Amino acid sequence: MIFGFWMIQYSQFRNEERKRQWELKRESQKTISPIRLRAYERLALLLERTKPEHMLMELRAKEPDAMTTWSIGQMQQYMLQTIRAEFDHNQSQQVYVSDEVWDLIISSRDQMAAFVISIAAQLPPGATAQNYATALLTAYASNGTTPTDKALEELKNEAKTLM
Repeated sequence: MIFGFWMIQYSQFRNEERKRQWELKRESQKTISPIRLRAYERLALLLERTKPEHMLMELRAKEPDAMTTWSIGQMQQYMLQTIRAEFDHNQSQQVYVSDEVWDLIISSRDQMAAFVISIAAQLPPGATAQNYATALLTAYASNGTTPTDKALEELKNEAKTLM
């Protein structure tokens, strides 16, 4: 008899505890989901801002004469610093995305930096910053699906699961 009473009480307690946990999770989702969506937005911006065409447009806006006065080394350094700064600024967002997406973002960063360096190395001596910019844009456009595109696609797919 006492055992039966105890089992009923225990069962009710467990049900109430599950209900409290579910309510707590539901309430936390109301707060977490908008934060996670903003993190996905910020990471999408990071990926877009580290594409060569965007970095070159920003450079032209900040330094209109950079194409004619800068060396290839200066432009390469600017682009590497931009990639690093964008990544560093958004690094905390990794807590809101899956490990797989974060790994793709890191890979995109590393491959973009290697791409920026490799294009500079392929240019002949005496090439200008304008030649470098043209080579970057041409090579990037001819790469097909880039690591940045792949990371952005996976980021969007993961973000859709929140909606």
